[in-house]
Formats: sequence, structure tokens, C-alpha cells
Amino acid sequence: MITEIAQIEILPGQEEDFEKAVTEALPFFLAADGCDGVDLQRSVERPSRYRLVVRWETVEHHTVTFRASDGFARWRALAGPHFAASPQVEHVYSVLRP
Repeated sequence: MITEIAQIEILPGQEEDFEKAVTEALPFFLAADGCDGVDLQRSVERPSRYRLVVRWETVEHHTVTFRASDGFARWRALAGPHFAASPQVEHVYSVLRP
């Protein structure tokens, strides 16, 4: 299992609209091949900063399959207008799980 962590800076004042856009786009992620769940987290210290956390079976399910899909295009059309900058994305995996 791979976890995608996308740090997303939102234009100030558009946080509520961004959250609504992510809610609307959630079905596109959940229907994507290899997606095992999504979580949106908001920073306490920086309220315009979010982390979108998506669990994928493999990195390729995200970087190849999902990014080439209509669902990805629709996600970006909904959420993209609220971005203050391009999201910073990395993929991680657990090395210790108690």
C-alpha cells in the first residue's frame, strides 16, 4: 500500500469552497482503480494549507492510471481554481506498523 500526500495551499478566503469541491470530487477518487481511501486534513496553524491523503495499491495507480483518467481531470477542474500554488505531492509507505 502506498500513501499519496499532497500538500495544497488554497487562496485565502476560498477554504470553504475548496472543501466543497473536494467533497464533490471524492467519488472520482473512490471509483479510481487502486484507490483504497481518501482523507482531507486542514492545518490548525495555517488554515489555508491542506493535506490530501490518498491510499493507493501502487504508485502507478496514482501517477499513471488516475492521472490519465476523466476523474482526475474533473477533480482538477473542481479544486484547481482554489489552488494558490501547485500541490506538492509525495508518496510514502509504512516501514513500521505497531
